[in-house]
Amino acid sequence: MQANFSAPVPQHIAIIMDGNRRWAAARGLPKALGHGAGSRRVKTLVQACADRGVSHVTLFAFSTENWRRPLDEVSSLIGLLSLYLQKEIGSMNARGVRLRVIGDTSGFDSLVQALIRDAQTRTAHNQTITLTLALNYGGRWDMLQAVKAWQRAHATQSADDLDEAALAPYLQMADAPAPDLMIRTGGESRMSNFMLWQMAYTELYFTDTLWPEFTPQALDQAIVWYGQRDRRFGGESTRKTEVIASKAS
Repeated sequence: MQANFSAPVPQHIAIIMDGNRRWAAARGLPKALGHGAGSRRVKTLVQACADRGVSHVTLFAFSTENWRRPLDEVSSLIGLLSLYLQKEIGSMNARGVRLRVIGDTSGFDSLVQALIRDAQTRTAHNQTITLTLALNYGGRWDMLQAVKAWQRAHATQSADDLDEAALAPYLQMADAPAPDLMIRTGGESRMSNFMLWQMAYTELYFTDTLWPEFTPQALDQAIVWYGQRDRRFGGESTRKTEVIASKAS
């Protein structure tokens, strides 16, 4: 069902899905069950975004730093990813979800890489909403690989010729709009190396709600908060009265 908002809805929402492990610990459950609960939440929230008119949602699913976690937890995360890529394609096609993956996928084994390629190919025609999974991704890595890609494509040119407009096409999200709203669940207030270039002017929303408990109603609160922001992009305010929003709870 389409939700109604009095202010503009963000077209691109990026989400850091934090709090799975704490959700499990609070219930005396293994970490793997927390990640499983978080994985199940993804389908609900992507559909909620689509229902609200959001065209792109990007999830920080596995960072370059996640490899530092215990081996059993890393294996559990990769297992959930593999299961998701195998079981959700039919549902994605039925709901018009186009799947994209950004990040250094060469860090995964050949089976996971094949599942990623297959999932992207099988959903490429869908147009309702684009779901991007950031896998083995880091914002600093993204900028570094973009510079290297530009240099390979312009081997005879000096770095003095490189500017923002020239570099932008080589970034991982070059064909998508920059995120309007970034949501981080779990109570932390940091970016954690997520889409650093792309989120230069993104509105940042931090909530104490743990990811497995982040409902469509919680999403609505974030969207309403976003609608109250005065997005100046370095220019003058277009509002007569400045709106001041406090941290969400």
